[in-house]
Amino acid sequence: MSHTPPLRFIRRGKPVTLHGVAPDRTLLEVLREDLNCTGTKEGCGEGDCGACTVVLGQQRDDGVHYQAINSCIRLAHSIDGMALWTVEDLAADPLIQPSHGHAIGSADSSAGGASRDSGLHPAQQAMVDCHGSQCGFCTPGFVMSLFGMYQNHVCKGHPISRELAVEELSGNLCRCTGYRPIFDAAQSMAQLPRMQVNEAQLRQQLVQLQEQPSPSADNVGYLAPTTLKDLLAARARHPQALVVAGSTDTGLWITKLHKQYAQIIDVTRAQELQRVEIDHATGTLTIGAAVTLTDAFTALTAQWPQLHRFATRFAGMPVRNSGTLGGNVANGSPIGDSMPLLIALGAHITLAHQNGERTVALEDFYTGYRKNLLAPDELVTAIHIPLPQANQQLAAYKVSKRFDDDISAVCLVIQIQVDAHGVISTARIGAGGVAATPARAVATEAALIGQPWSEATAQAAGRALQAEFNPISDMRASGAYRREVLGALMQRFWLESTASAHAHPRLDTLQPLEVQA
Repeated sequence: MSHTPPLRFIRRGKPVTLHGVAPDRTLLEVLREDLNCTGTKEGCGEGDCGACTVVLGQQRDDGVHYQAINSCIRLAHSIDGMALWTVEDLAADPLIQPSHGHAIGSADSSAGGASRDSGLHPAQQAMVDCHGSQCGFCTPGFVMSLFGMYQNHVCKGHPISRELAVEELSGNLCRCTGYRPIFDAAQSMAQLPRMQVNEAQLRQQLVQLQEQPSPSADNVGYLAPTTLKDLLAARARHPQALVVAGSTDTGLWITKLHKQYAQIIDVTRAQELQRVEIDHATGTLTIGAAVTLTDAFTALTAQWPQLHRFATRFAGMPVRNSGTLGGNVANGSPIGDSMPLLIALGAHITLAHQNGERTVALEDFYTGYRKNLLAPDELVTAIHIPLPQANQQLAAYKVSKRFDDDISAVCLVIQIQVDAHGVISTARIGAGGVAATPARAVATEAALIGQPWSEATAQAAGRALQAEFNPISDMRASGAYRREVLGALMQRFWLESTASAHAHPRLDTLQPLEVQA
Protein backbone atom coordinates (compact mmCIF):
# COMPACT_ATOMS: atom_id res chain seq x y z
CA MET A 1 0.00 0.00 0.00
CA SER A 2 1.31 3.43 -0.91
CA HIS A 3 1.54 6.36 1.44
CA THR A 4 1.66 10.07 0.74
CA PRO A 5 4.53 12.42 1.50
CA PRO A 6 3.96 15.36 3.84
CA LEU A 7 2.50 18.45 2.19
CA ARG A 8 4.58 21.55 3.00
CA PHE A 9 3.93 25.19 2.13
CA ILE A 10 4.32 28.70 3.53
CA ARG A 11 1.22 30.44 4.86
CA ARG A 12 1.03 33.62 6.91
CA GLY A 13 4.80 33.75 7.11
CA LYS A 14 5.18 30.29 8.63
CA PRO A 15 5.81 26.81 7.25
CA VAL A 16 2.80 24.50 7.32
CA THR A 17 3.16 20.71 7.19
CA LEU A 18 0.19 18.41 6.67
CA HIS A 19 0.38 14.62 6.89
CA GLY A 20 -1.85 11.97 5.40
CA VAL A 21 -3.27 14.06 2.54
CA ALA A 22 -4.51 11.61 -0.09
CA PRO A 23 -2.89 12.06 -3.53
CA ASP A 24 -6.20 12.85 -5.24
CA ARG A 25 -7.51 15.41 -2.76
CA THR A 26 -7.97 18.91 -4.12
CA LEU A 27 -6.50 22.02 -2.57
CA LEU A 28 -9.99 23.37 -1.92
CA GLU A 29 -10.91 20.26 0.07
CA VAL A 30 -7.82 20.60 2.22
CA LEU A 31 -8.43 24.31 2.81
CA ARG A 32 -12.07 24.00 3.79
CA GLU A 33 -12.11 20.60 5.49
CA ASP A 34 -8.66 20.32 7.09
CA LEU A 35 -7.68 23.95 7.71
CA ASN A 36 -11.20 25.36 8.19
CA CYS A 37 -10.50 28.13 5.65
CA THR A 38 -14.12 28.55 4.61
CA GLY A 39 -13.58 32.00 3.14
CA THR A 40 -12.53 30.20 -0.05
CA LYS A 41 -15.77 29.11 -1.74
CA GLU A 42 -16.75 26.25 -3.99
CA GLY A 43 -18.95 27.46 -6.81
CA CYS A 44 -18.76 25.26 -9.88
CA GLY A 45 -16.15 22.69 -8.83
CA GLU A 46 -14.73 22.70 -12.34
CA GLY A 47 -12.54 25.79 -12.66
CA ASP A 48 -15.10 27.98 -14.42
CA CYS A 49 -16.42 30.50 -11.89
CA GLY A 50 -13.34 31.55 -9.88
CA ALA A 51 -15.04 31.57 -6.45
CA CYS A 52 -12.33 29.25 -5.16
CA THR A 53 -9.39 31.36 -6.38
CA VAL A 54 -6.26 31.45 -4.23
CA VAL A 55 -2.78 32.80 -4.98
CA LEU A 56 0.44 30.79 -5.08
CA GLY A 57 3.96 32.17 -4.79
CA GLN A 58 6.98 30.41 -6.31
CA GLN A 59 10.61 31.38 -6.34
CA ARG A 60 12.09 32.27 -9.69
CA ASP A 61 15.42 33.76 -10.68
CA ASP A 62 13.98 37.27 -10.67
CA GLY A 63 12.08 36.94 -7.39
CA VAL A 64 8.72 35.55 -6.35
CA HIS A 65 6.19 34.76 -9.07
CA TYR A 66 2.51 35.07 -8.13
CA GLN A 67 -0.28 33.08 -9.75
CA ALA A 68 -4.00 33.15 -9.09
CA ILE A 69 -5.31 29.58 -9.54
CA ASN A 70 -8.52 27.59 -9.09
CA SER A 71 -8.20 25.56 -5.89
CA CYS A 72 -11.24 23.41 -6.72
CA ILE A 73 -9.41 21.41 -9.41
CA ARG A 74 -5.82 21.88 -8.27
CA LEU A 75 -4.39 18.86 -6.46
CA ALA A 76 -3.27 19.74 -2.94
CA HIS A 77 0.14 18.08 -3.23
CA SER A 78 0.96 20.16 -6.31
CA ILE A 79 1.60 23.24 -4.13
CA ASP A 80 4.29 21.53 -2.04
CA GLY A 81 7.21 23.93 -1.59
CA MET A 82 5.22 27.05 -2.49
CA ALA A 83 3.63 29.95 -0.63
CA LEU A 84 -0.15 30.12 -0.38
CA TRP A 85 -2.57 32.97 0.24
CA THR A 86 -6.33 32.73 0.71
CA VAL A 87 -8.74 35.62 1.21
CA GLU A 88 -8.40 35.12 4.97
CA ASP A 89 -4.66 35.69 4.85
CA LEU A 90 -4.47 39.18 3.36
CA ALA A 91 -5.08 40.91 6.69
CA ALA A 92 -3.32 38.28 8.80
CA ASP A 93 -0.06 37.64 6.93
CA PRO A 94 2.85 39.40 8.67
CA LEU A 95 4.79 39.25 5.39
CA ILE A 96 2.31 41.68 3.78
CA GLN A 97 3.62 45.01 4.97
CA PRO A 98 3.20 48.73 4.19
CA SER A 99 5.64 49.80 1.50
CA HIS A 100 7.93 52.80 1.85
CA GLY A 101 7.02 53.82 -1.70
CA HIS A 102 4.08 56.01 -2.63
CA ALA A 103 0.92 54.77 -4.22
CA ILE A 104 0.89 55.25 -7.98
CA GLY A 105 -0.66 58.60 -8.74
CA SER A 106 -0.67 59.63 -5.09
CA ALA A 107 1.66 62.18 -3.53
CA ASP A 108 1.02 60.95 -0.01
CA SER A 109 1.08 57.23 0.69
CA SER A 110 -0.37 57.77 4.15
CA ALA A 111 -3.54 59.55 3.07
CA GLY A 112 -6.78 57.58 3.34
CA GLY A 113 -7.65 54.13 2.07
CA ALA A 114 -6.06 50.85 3.06
CA SER A 115 -3.45 50.46 5.73
CA ARG A 116 -2.36 47.79 8.17
CA ASP A 117 -4.41 49.62 10.81
CA SER A 118 -7.60 49.29 8.75
CA GLY A 119 -7.08 45.56 8.48
CA LEU A 120 -7.70 45.59 4.74
CA HIS A 121 -5.38 44.99 1.83
CA PRO A 122 -5.73 47.43 -1.11
CA ALA A 123 -7.44 44.64 -3.07
CA GLN A 124 -10.08 44.43 -0.36
CA GLN A 125 -10.35 48.17 0.29
CA ALA A 126 -10.79 48.89 -3.41
CA MET A 127 -13.70 46.44 -3.58
CA VAL A 128 -15.31 48.22 -0.61
CA ASP A 129 -14.72 51.71 -2.00
CA CYS A 130 -16.02 50.83 -5.47
CA HIS A 131 -19.02 48.77 -4.23
CA GLY A 132 -17.69 45.71 -6.04
CA SER A 133 -19.64 43.15 -4.01
CA GLN A 134 -23.34 42.36 -3.77
CA CYS A 135 -24.30 38.81 -2.77
CA GLY A 136 -20.62 38.28 -1.91
CA PHE A 137 -20.23 34.63 -2.88
CA CYS A 138 -17.82 35.37 -5.73
CA THR A 139 -16.05 38.16 -3.83
CA PRO A 140 -13.27 36.08 -2.19
CA GLY A 141 -12.22 34.83 -5.61
CA PHE A 142 -12.24 38.30 -7.13
CA VAL A 143 -10.23 39.66 -4.21
CA MET A 144 -7.59 36.98 -4.67
CA SER A 145 -7.34 37.61 -8.41
CA LEU A 146 -6.96 41.31 -7.58
CA PHE A 147 -4.25 40.44 -5.05
CA GLY A 148 -2.34 38.52 -7.73
CA MET A 149 -2.67 41.47 -10.11
CA TYR A 150 -1.57 43.83 -7.36
CA GLN A 151 1.62 41.89 -6.68
CA ASN A 152 2.43 41.33 -10.36
CA HIS A 153 1.71 44.87 -11.56
CA VAL A 154 1.13 47.55 -8.92
CA CYS A 155 4.03 46.46 -6.71
CA LYS A 156 6.28 46.63 -9.76
CA GLY A 157 5.22 50.20 -10.44
CA HIS A 158 2.80 49.48 -13.27
CA PRO A 159 -0.77 50.79 -13.10
CA ILE A 160 -3.61 48.52 -14.16
CA SER A 161 -5.44 49.54 -17.32
CA ARG A 162 -9.07 48.69 -18.01
CA GLU A 163 -7.99 46.26 -20.71
CA LEU A 164 -5.62 44.45 -18.35
CA ALA A 165 -8.30 44.23 -15.66
CA VAL A 166 -10.73 42.67 -18.13
CA GLU A 167 -8.13 40.15 -19.31
CA GLU A 168 -6.88 39.04 -15.90
CA LEU A 169 -10.32 38.81 -14.29
CA SER A 170 -11.68 36.68 -17.14
CA GLY A 171 -11.69 33.57 -14.95
CA ASN A 172 -13.91 35.13 -12.26
CA LEU A 173 -17.66 35.21 -12.83
CA CYS A 174 -20.22 37.41 -11.05
CA ARG A 175 -24.00 37.34 -11.45
CA CYS A 176 -24.70 40.57 -9.55
CA THR A 177 -22.52 43.58 -10.27
CA GLY A 178 -22.23 43.75 -14.03
CA TYR A 179 -18.41 43.85 -13.51
CA ARG A 180 -18.01 47.63 -13.85
CA PRO A 181 -17.43 48.26 -10.11
CA ILE A 182 -15.01 45.32 -9.97
CA PHE A 183 -13.01 46.67 -12.90
CA ASP A 184 -13.09 50.06 -11.15
CA ALA A 185 -11.65 48.38 -8.05
CA ALA A 186 -8.86 46.81 -10.10
CA GLN A 187 -7.84 50.20 -11.44
CA SER A 188 -8.17 52.02 -8.12
CA MET A 189 -5.89 49.68 -6.12
CA ALA A 190 -2.84 51.62 -7.32
CA GLN A 191 -4.21 54.83 -5.77
CA LEU A 192 -4.22 53.37 -2.26
CA PRO A 193 -1.26 53.32 0.13
CA ARG A 194 1.12 50.62 -0.98
CA MET A 195 1.36 47.24 0.75
CA GLN A 196 3.41 44.34 -0.54
CA VAL A 197 4.88 41.00 0.37
CA ASN A 198 8.29 41.00 2.04
CA GLU A 199 9.87 38.93 -0.70
CA ALA A 200 13.34 38.78 0.82
CA GLN A 201 11.98 37.01 3.87
CA LEU A 202 9.61 34.86 1.83
CA ARG A 203 12.38 33.72 -0.52
CA GLN A 204 14.45 32.67 2.46
CA GLN A 205 11.55 30.64 3.81
CA LEU A 206 10.92 29.01 0.43
CA VAL A 207 14.56 28.03 0.10
CA GLN A 208 14.52 26.46 3.55
CA LEU A 209 11.36 24.58 2.68
CA GLN A 210 12.80 23.26 -0.57
CA GLU A 211 16.00 22.14 1.15
CA GLN A 212 14.06 19.65 3.25
CA PRO A 213 14.41 16.14 1.76
CA SER A 214 11.40 14.66 0.00
CA PRO A 215 10.44 11.00 0.32
CA SER A 216 11.96 8.87 -2.43
CA ALA A 217 10.26 5.58 -1.62
CA ASP A 218 8.82 3.80 -4.63
CA ASN A 219 5.44 3.31 -2.98
CA VAL A 220 4.74 7.00 -2.42
CA GLY A 221 1.24 7.89 -3.62
CA TYR A 222 2.20 11.31 -5.02
CA LEU A 223 5.44 11.33 -7.00
CA ALA A 224 6.88 14.66 -8.14
CA PRO A 225 10.45 14.06 -9.40
CA THR A 226 12.60 17.16 -9.86
CA THR A 227 14.68 15.85 -12.78
CA LEU A 228 13.68 14.40 -16.13
CA LYS A 229 15.74 11.28 -15.47
CA ASP A 230 13.88 10.55 -12.25
CA LEU A 231 10.55 11.44 -13.84
CA LEU A 232 11.01 8.96 -16.70
CA ALA A 233 12.19 6.31 -14.25
CA ALA A 234 9.07 6.82 -12.15
CA ARG A 235 6.89 6.56 -15.26
CA ALA A 236 8.60 3.31 -16.26
CA ARG A 237 8.02 1.83 -12.81
CA HIS A 238 4.42 3.01 -12.57
CA PRO A 239 2.78 2.91 -16.02
CA GLN A 240 -0.62 2.62 -14.32
CA ALA A 241 -0.25 5.89 -12.36
CA LEU A 242 -2.19 9.00 -13.36
CA VAL A 243 0.10 11.59 -14.95
CA VAL A 244 -0.83 15.18 -14.10
CA ALA A 245 0.51 18.67 -14.76
CA GLY A 246 -1.87 21.50 -13.85
CA SER A 247 -4.80 19.03 -13.48
CA THR A 248 -7.16 21.55 -15.12
CA ASP A 249 -8.83 18.63 -16.91
CA THR A 250 -7.99 15.65 -14.72
CA GLY A 251 -9.20 17.63 -11.72
CA LEU A 252 -12.70 17.38 -13.17
CA TRP A 253 -12.44 13.61 -13.26
CA ILE A 254 -12.12 13.81 -9.48
CA THR A 255 -14.66 16.53 -8.74
CA LYS A 256 -17.31 15.60 -11.33
CA LEU A 257 -16.79 11.93 -12.15
CA HIS A 258 -15.74 11.08 -8.57
CA LYS A 259 -12.79 9.02 -9.74
CA GLN A 260 -10.14 8.03 -7.22
CA TYR A 261 -6.42 7.62 -7.84
CA ALA A 262 -4.07 5.79 -5.54
CA GLN A 263 -0.91 6.95 -7.31
CA ILE A 264 -0.17 10.15 -9.20
CA ILE A 265 2.94 11.32 -11.07
CA ASP A 266 3.34 15.11 -11.25
CA VAL A 267 5.53 16.28 -14.15
CA THR A 268 5.71 19.97 -13.19
CA ARG A 269 8.71 19.73 -10.83
CA ALA A 270 11.15 18.41 -13.45
CA GLN A 271 13.41 21.35 -14.25
CA GLU A 272 14.07 20.26 -17.82
CA LEU A 273 10.34 20.47 -18.59
CA GLN A 274 10.12 24.09 -17.41
CA ARG A 275 12.42 25.61 -20.05
CA VAL A 276 11.59 28.13 -22.77
CA GLU A 277 14.43 28.43 -25.27
CA ILE A 278 15.06 29.97 -28.67
CA ASP A 279 17.64 28.36 -30.95
CA HIS A 280 18.37 30.82 -33.74
CA ALA A 281 20.69 28.32 -35.44
CA THR A 282 17.78 25.94 -36.07
CA GLY A 283 15.09 28.64 -36.03
CA THR A 284 13.17 26.90 -33.28
CA LEU A 285 11.26 27.94 -30.18
CA THR A 286 11.20 25.12 -27.63
CA ILE A 287 8.65 25.11 -24.83
CA GLY A 288 8.95 22.50 -22.10
CA ALA A 289 5.89 20.37 -21.44
CA ALA A 290 5.54 21.69 -17.86
CA VAL A 291 5.55 25.38 -18.85
CA THR A 292 2.24 26.94 -17.85
CA LEU A 293 -0.15 28.10 -20.52
CA THR A 294 0.36 31.66 -19.30
CA ASP A 295 4.11 31.48 -19.82
CA ALA A 296 3.80 29.48 -23.04
CA PHE A 297 1.50 32.07 -24.60
CA THR A 298 3.84 34.82 -23.43
CA ALA A 299 6.61 33.12 -25.40
CA LEU A 300 4.36 32.62 -28.43
CA THR A 301 3.00 36.16 -28.51
CA ALA A 302 6.54 37.52 -28.26
CA GLN A 303 7.09 35.93 -31.69
CA TRP A 304 3.56 36.40 -33.07
CA PRO A 305 2.00 39.50 -31.42
CA GLN A 306 -1.25 38.95 -33.32
CA LEU A 307 -1.92 35.92 -31.09
CA HIS A 308 -2.44 38.06 -27.98
CA ARG A 309 -6.21 38.21 -28.24
CA PHE A 310 -6.45 34.48 -28.98
CA ALA A 311 -4.23 33.72 -25.98
CA THR A 312 -6.37 35.74 -23.58
CA ARG A 313 -9.46 33.82 -24.72
CA PHE A 314 -7.87 30.47 -23.88
CA ALA A 315 -9.86 29.77 -20.69
CA GLY A 316 -9.54 32.23 -17.79
CA MET A 317 -6.36 33.44 -16.17
CA PRO A 318 -6.51 30.98 -13.20
CA VAL A 319 -6.78 28.04 -15.61
CA ARG A 320 -3.90 29.34 -17.76
CA ASN A 321 -1.81 29.80 -14.61
CA SER A 322 -2.24 26.13 -13.66
CA GLY A 323 -2.57 24.33 -16.97
CA THR A 324 0.47 23.49 -19.07
CA LEU A 325 1.04 23.44 -22.81
CA GLY A 326 2.35 19.87 -22.63
CA GLY A 327 -0.67 18.76 -20.64
CA ASN A 328 -3.02 20.30 -23.18
CA VAL A 329 -1.19 18.51 -25.99
CA ALA A 330 -1.05 15.14 -24.22
CA ASN A 331 -4.71 15.36 -23.23
CA GLY A 332 -5.59 15.78 -26.89
CA SER A 333 -9.14 17.06 -26.55
CA PRO A 334 -10.66 17.71 -29.99
CA ILE A 335 -11.91 21.07 -28.65
CA GLY A 336 -8.58 22.13 -27.12
CA ASP A 337 -7.40 25.44 -28.54
CA SER A 338 -3.63 25.06 -28.38
CA MET A 339 -3.36 22.10 -30.77
CA PRO A 340 -4.84 23.80 -33.87
CA LEU A 341 -2.46 26.69 -33.26
CA LEU A 342 0.56 24.44 -32.88
CA ILE A 343 -0.42 22.37 -35.92
CA ALA A 344 -0.69 25.51 -38.04
CA LEU A 345 2.72 26.64 -36.79
CA GLY A 346 4.28 23.32 -37.81
CA ALA A 347 5.08 22.11 -34.29
CA HIS A 348 6.80 18.84 -33.42
CA ILE A 349 6.79 17.24 -29.98
CA THR A 350 9.35 15.13 -28.15
CA LEU A 351 8.20 11.85 -26.59
CA ALA A 352 10.71 10.48 -24.10
CA HIS A 353 11.25 7.29 -22.12
CA GLN A 354 14.07 5.93 -19.99
CA ASN A 355 16.11 4.69 -22.92
CA GLY A 356 15.68 7.48 -25.42
CA GLU A 357 13.30 9.82 -27.17
CA ARG A 358 11.59 10.42 -30.48
CA THR A 359 10.12 13.46 -32.21
CA VAL A 360 6.84 13.46 -34.13
CA ALA A 361 4.77 16.06 -35.93
CA LEU A 362 1.93 17.12 -33.68
CA GLU A 363 -0.77 16.26 -36.22
CA ASP A 364 0.60 12.69 -36.38
CA PHE A 365 0.48 12.29 -32.60
CA TYR A 366 -3.27 11.67 -32.38
CA THR A 367 -4.67 8.31 -33.46
CA GLY A 368 -8.32 8.69 -32.38
CA TYR A 369 -10.59 10.37 -29.87
CA ARG A 370 -8.31 11.08 -26.89
CA LYS A 371 -5.88 8.44 -28.19
CA ASN A 372 -2.26 9.08 -29.14
CA LEU A 373 1.11 7.51 -29.86
CA LEU A 374 2.38 7.56 -26.27
CA ALA A 375 3.67 4.22 -25.04
CA PRO A 376 2.90 3.32 -21.40
CA ASP A 377 6.38 4.40 -20.31
CA GLU A 378 6.55 7.60 -22.39
CA LEU A 379 5.83 11.24 -21.62
CA VAL A 380 5.54 14.39 -23.73
CA THR A 381 8.56 16.46 -22.70
CA ALA A 382 8.81 19.38 -25.14
CA ILE A 383 7.10 21.24 -27.98
CA HIS A 384 9.28 22.59 -30.82
CA ILE A 385 7.90 25.41 -32.98
CA PRO A 386 9.56 26.96 -36.06
CA LEU A 387 10.17 30.68 -35.61
CA PRO A 388 8.30 33.16 -37.85
CA GLN A 389 9.38 33.29 -41.48
CA ALA A 390 9.45 36.18 -43.93
CA ASN A 391 6.10 36.96 -45.56
CA GLN A 392 4.28 34.71 -43.12
CA GLN A 393 0.63 35.55 -42.44
CA LEU A 394 -1.02 34.00 -39.40
CA ALA A 395 -4.45 34.32 -37.80
CA ALA A 396 -6.13 32.32 -35.03
CA TYR A 397 -9.91 32.25 -34.55
CA LYS A 398 -11.95 31.00 -31.62
CA VAL A 399 -15.74 30.83 -32.04
CA SER A 400 -17.75 30.24 -28.89
CA LYS A 401 -21.09 31.15 -27.31
CA ARG A 402 -19.44 33.29 -24.65
CA PHE A 403 -16.50 35.56 -25.38
CA ASP A 404 -14.52 34.82 -22.19
CA ASP A 405 -13.83 31.56 -20.40
CA ASP A 406 -15.70 29.27 -22.79
CA ILE A 407 -15.03 26.17 -24.87
CA SER A 408 -14.74 26.58 -28.62
CA ALA A 409 -17.41 25.47 -31.03
CA VAL A 410 -14.77 25.93 -33.74
CA CYS A 411 -11.10 26.82 -33.48
CA LEU A 412 -9.31 27.55 -36.73
CA VAL A 413 -5.72 28.71 -37.23
CA ILE A 414 -4.41 29.58 -40.70
CA GLN A 415 -0.82 30.22 -41.69
CA ILE A 416 0.36 31.00 -45.21
CA GLN A 417 3.43 32.46 -46.90
CA VAL A 418 2.97 34.59 -50.00
CA ASP A 419 5.94 35.11 -52.32
CA ALA A 420 6.97 38.29 -54.12
CA HIS A 421 4.62 37.46 -57.00
CA GLY A 422 1.59 37.18 -54.74
CA VAL A 423 1.48 33.37 -54.95
CA ILE A 424 1.00 31.17 -51.87
CA SER A 425 4.17 29.14 -51.37
CA THR A 426 3.27 27.34 -48.14
CA ALA A 427 0.09 26.84 -46.13
CA ARG A 428 -0.74 25.12 -42.87
CA ILE A 429 -4.17 24.99 -41.26
CA GLY A 430 -5.09 23.56 -37.85
CA ALA A 431 -8.71 22.95 -36.84
CA GLY A 432 -10.45 22.04 -33.60
CA GLY A 433 -14.06 21.14 -32.84
CA VAL A 434 -14.63 19.66 -36.30
CA ALA A 435 -13.27 16.10 -35.93
CA ALA A 436 -12.53 13.44 -33.32
CA THR A 437 -9.03 14.84 -32.91
CA PRO A 438 -7.31 18.17 -33.46
CA ALA A 439 -6.74 18.06 -37.21
CA ARG A 440 -4.64 19.45 -40.00
CA ALA A 441 -6.60 20.53 -43.11
CA VAL A 442 -4.30 18.94 -45.66
CA ALA A 443 -6.72 19.07 -48.60
CA THR A 444 -7.44 22.75 -48.03
CA GLU A 445 -3.71 23.50 -47.82
CA ALA A 446 -3.28 21.83 -51.22
CA ALA A 447 -6.03 24.03 -52.63
CA LEU A 448 -4.09 27.11 -51.51
CA ILE A 449 -0.48 26.27 -52.40
CA GLY A 450 0.58 27.55 -55.81
CA GLN A 451 -2.46 29.79 -56.16
CA PRO A 452 -2.49 33.59 -56.20
CA TRP A 453 -3.65 34.98 -52.89
CA SER A 454 -6.94 36.43 -54.04
CA GLU A 455 -10.57 36.51 -53.03
CA ALA A 456 -11.36 33.75 -55.52
CA THR A 457 -8.65 31.55 -53.99
CA ALA A 458 -9.96 32.24 -50.48
CA GLN A 459 -13.50 31.32 -51.53
CA ALA A 460 -12.29 28.11 -53.14
CA ALA A 461 -10.28 27.28 -50.03
CA GLY A 462 -13.34 27.96 -47.88
CA ARG A 463 -15.35 25.45 -49.89
CA ALA A 464 -12.50 22.93 -49.63
CA LEU A 465 -12.38 23.44 -45.88
CA GLN A 466 -16.11 22.83 -45.58
CA ALA A 467 -15.79 19.62 -47.61
CA GLU A 468 -12.78 18.35 -45.68
CA PHE A 469 -14.56 17.95 -42.34
CA ASN A 470 -17.88 16.48 -41.24
CA PRO A 471 -18.34 17.93 -37.74
CA ILE A 472 -20.92 16.61 -35.31
CA SER A 473 -23.80 18.51 -33.74
CA ASP A 474 -23.71 18.98 -29.99
CA MET A 475 -24.65 21.48 -27.27
CA ARG A 476 -22.17 24.04 -28.60
CA ALA A 477 -23.22 24.15 -32.25
CA SER A 478 -24.72 22.11 -35.04
CA GLY A 479 -22.57 20.39 -37.63
CA ALA A 480 -24.07 22.59 -40.33
CA TYR A 481 -23.19 25.73 -38.41
CA ARG A 482 -19.62 24.54 -37.88
CA ARG A 483 -19.18 23.94 -41.61
CA GLU A 484 -20.62 27.36 -42.37
CA VAL A 485 -18.21 28.94 -39.90
CA LEU A 486 -15.21 27.19 -41.47
CA GLY A 487 -15.94 28.79 -44.83
CA ALA A 488 -16.66 32.18 -43.26
CA LEU A 489 -13.41 32.16 -41.32
CA MET A 490 -11.38 31.54 -44.46
CA GLN A 491 -13.12 34.53 -46.06
CA ARG A 492 -12.43 36.57 -42.93
CA PHE A 493 -8.76 35.63 -43.10
CA TRP A 494 -8.63 36.94 -46.68
CA LEU A 495 -10.27 40.23 -45.68
CA GLU A 496 -7.95 40.73 -42.73
CA SER A 497 -4.79 39.76 -44.60
CA THR A 498 -5.54 42.40 -47.23
CA ALA A 499 -6.94 45.01 -44.82
CA SER A 500 -4.48 47.78 -45.66
CA ALA A 501 -5.10 47.49 -49.38
CA HIS A 502 -8.88 47.12 -49.20
CA ALA A 503 -9.69 49.32 -46.17
CA HIS A 504 -11.09 46.41 -44.23
CA PRO A 505 -10.91 46.48 -40.40
CA ARG A 506 -7.94 44.93 -38.70
CA LEU A 507 -8.02 41.73 -36.70
CA ASP A 508 -7.97 43.37 -33.28
CA THR A 509 -10.96 45.61 -34.05
CA LEU A 510 -13.31 42.93 -35.36
CA GLN A 511 -16.04 41.62 -33.08
CA PRO A 512 -15.96 37.88 -32.31
CA LEU A 513 -18.30 35.59 -34.18
CA GLU A 514 -20.98 34.15 -31.96
CA VAL A 515 -22.70 30.78 -32.19
CA GLN A 516 -26.36 31.30 -32.97
CA ALA A 517 -28.93 29.71 -30.70
